[in-house]
Amino acid sequence: MRILFVAGGSAATVFALAPLATAARGAGHEVIMASVGDIVAVVAGVGLPAVSMTASPISDFIYKDRDGAPVTPPADPAEQPAFTGRWFGRMAAATLDALTHLAHDWRPDVVVGGTMMYAAGLLARRLGVPYVRHAWDAVEATLIDPGAEDELRPELDLFGLPGLPAPDLFIDVCPPSLRPADAAPAHPMACLPANTQRELQPWMYTRGKRPRVCVTAGSRVANDDGTEYLRQAYEFLRTLALDVAALDAEVVIAAPENVAADLRAELDDVHAGWVPLDVVLRTCDLLVGHAGGVTTLNAMHAGVPQLLLPQWGILGPPTRRLADYGAAITLTPAEATRERLAESCRALLTEPSYTTRATALAQEISAMPPPAELVGALEEVVTATAGSTVARGGITP
Repeated sequence: MRILFVAGGSAATVFALAPLATAARGAGHEVIMASVGDIVAVVAGVGLPAVSMTASPISDFIYKDRDGAPVTPPADPAEQPAFTGRWFGRMAAATLDALTHLAHDWRPDVVVGGTMMYAAGLLARRLGVPYVRHAWDAVEATLIDPGAEDELRPELDLFGLPGLPAPDLFIDVCPPSLRPADAAPAHPMACLPANTQRELQPWMYTRGKRPRVCVTAGSRVANDDGTEYLRQAYEFLRTLALDVAALDAEVVIAAPENVAADLRAELDDVHAGWVPLDVVLRTCDLLVGHAGGVTTLNAMHAGVPQLLLPQWGILGPPTRRLADYGAAITLTPAEATRERLAESCRALLTEPSYTTRATALAQEISAMPPPAELVGALEEVVTATAGSTVARGGITP
């Protein structure tokens, strides 16, 4: 069986799909993962065959419309989900032809797309093969999908579709305790770490004498020639690191190497750089970060309490559910003063209830079906939907 995985424009989207893709390869299936060009190296870095579906970086879709005119992200959190859907819709429209050409040369039996990779569903519809939607994280797409549907109206009309294609199978990695009550039916799967690796140093897998706090703003951070979004992410990370470094704790800053040197120069006695989170989080007492979905799930998997500072509206609901569960504290940008941040860190490090709840969540995740079990579900959906492309409304590329 041939399985095409469609990732997005960031390393996190690759890490989210990699466990299932790796399990499928281990079961003897052929696998290719497509991503935007500047993330192809990440796909190869986790050991998967990689192809580029566009040379444009993710920022082009966020900050430009289809004609290349500038687009300004909304400041109102209520408008951000639809905006997110629209720029993911632009990415889908820009990548569909490249994916179709790939499918002409290497025809998949099933297409697996990440949560907002809407091109996966359109491609599967065009080919007449099953479409599997694979959640990247615990962020629900209910409010995001309408924006994508609006942006993709020309493509949907072309395919004769009234709306976004419904998946033949939905795989959800959100722990059951954190799923919204109205969440769509899904096949659960344990979220396993799949980040790129590097040579380990002893401090990465051993604990020190002081509490260890991991600080991160994700993989898309730059302080020189990046976009405004990347520079803002760097300033967020730098300020956060300065605030956490003032605590009596050992600080690990998980960040790309291109910014780590500056952080090490400014902050004494910190570890900064690209670190394998699956290893390092096991030695941490707290994660403080931007509330990125995959990073947050990795900390859940490791049983680590979290201080989450969502900078984007779509991250608010899942972080609040984690806080309500008792394994985290979440602060909005307006709430995240230096005093409130320090107070929250101290509470998370000293009050046992947070660690107890984080440990319980990790145990819940470990009881969920592993990726290897979901390979069987992929096989079943292909068998169940086997038939002519005409029967499924497919269009030969």
